[in-house]
Amino acid sequence: MTLINLRNLGVTLATPLFSNLNLTIGKGDRIGLVAANGRGKSTLLRVVSGEADTTQGEITTVRGLRIGLVSQDVPEALLAMSMYDSVLSALASDQVEHESWRVDVALDQLKIPPEPRQTALGALSGGWQRIALLARVWVTEPDVLLMDEPTNHLDLNRIGILQHWLSTVARGTPFLVASHDRSFLDAVTNRTFFLRAEQSHSFALAYSKARDALDEMDVAAARQFENEIAKANQLRRQAAKLKNIGFNSGSDLLLNKTKQLKVRAEKIEESARPAFSERSAGKIRLANSGTHAKALVAIEESEITIPDGQSLFRVGPLWINRGDRVVVLGSNGSGKTLLLTRVINALQRDQSGIRVAPSVVPGVSDQTLSQLDRFSSPMDAVTGSSEVGDRSARALLAGAGAGIDVQERSISTLSGGQRSRLAMLLLRLAKPNFYILDEPTNHLDIEGQEALEYEILEHNATALLVSHDRTFVRTVGTRFWQIDRNRLIEVEGPEEFFSKQLE
Repeated sequence: MTLINLRNLGVTLATPLFSNLNLTIGKGDRIGLVAANGRGKSTLLRVVSGEADTTQGEITTVRGLRIGLVSQDVPEALLAMSMYDSVLSALASDQVEHESWRVDVALDQLKIPPEPRQTALGALSGGWQRIALLARVWVTEPDVLLMDEPTNHLDLNRIGILQHWLSTVARGTPFLVASHDRSFLDAVTNRTFFLRAEQSHSFALAYSKARDALDEMDVAAARQFENEIAKANQLRRQAAKLKNIGFNSGSDLLLNKTKQLKVRAEKIEESARPAFSERSAGKIRLANSGTHAKALVAIEESEITIPDGQSLFRVGPLWINRGDRVVVLGSNGSGKTLLLTRVINALQRDQSGIRVAPSVVPGVSDQTLSQLDRFSSPMDAVTGSSEVGDRSARALLAGAGAGIDVQERSISTLSGGQRSRLAMLLLRLAKPNFYILDEPTNHLDIEGQEALEYEILEHNATALLVSHDRTFVRTVGTRFWQIDRNRLIEVEGPEEFFSKQLE
């Protein structure tokens, strides 16, 4: 049974986001919404929920349908409220008085412990805020659920709880979810909708299989486009020959034939559509300048402690060789970032217990992209961290997805995706041979994640990594260190850790 029908939908803001979009959402549908950053995913969700208008097309729903939208951002009016009160405020006034128990049920189903329930939303982490927004929608008992990047800021344990909740508590509620987490999409969806500017495509498959099908479709479209253009060019060549003969012979018949051939060529070109090419938000390119040292980093037997001296775990002896891509696994708060900080300090030659080869050229990016904070704008970041001139800097920024309109803007006004791509550009300009990357895929869309993976593999980069992105870890990791029972140990792979965290 169809619950929502989108027909020939189009939205134009400053420029067209998408057009001629057709999609149905029915009972049992669990649809992943996939597109690059800035391509209209959030806008489409707001349109379907009724919070935004379309430029063209129509939306029809069954009578009385309740649609719940879980947005990315917390409304300012809720920030001072506790999590509990923010969920309670989503109920109708008569329900607040007589059915407040619904709030406790929703929070219990999402396995939210007592402490964050009584904490102001503004004081909670981004992950808890996401869960609170989900609970606010769920308590209203929606018939269809719309979710905008629900896994952002969640650790693996919370992602596991969300996946379990979707497959049990919410299993009877169809949903449309925008996400860049490929493993999450594979785990929870049964359909995938690729949002595109003109020709969006839907597949009755989870993300990975749908992506393979889409790639095959794009290859076929590319061949068809090339054939059509070749046919049009052939007609134009024939027309040119006939035109020359017609002029020389004075034949009106040949000149008319020339015009007919030109018209046919124009019609073929008009009806042909180029094979899909995403309006790329910018390429991510890295470089690996090379080093002759085998062991780039050696960690002796030592202890990782927090500032008050309390021990988190013991480490070593361990080492990182050229070409190793070591992923550090551990639950939130276990000390992963602290370990990376110790290695970063060792690069500056002021950390005991860790030895670094003199030939190491580091490239560091942390979770908050703090390396960008000392620059005023993208142009300042590129020219201030390299010897390139203004003209080259603008070309490099454009290639990284920062158009002329944002190159002089304050870095604080950039989107998360733009900041991430700028950080990767600065890493490339530093020409490191050893990368230390803490959650590098945060804010990157799937296109950006795949570009980063490709560059790391293509250059056989040496790296020490922390990431919650399961697909990224599986793709780029060659060695795995896990913080387990107060000890950092080397394990064969990440799957056992992932399974335990997701349970």
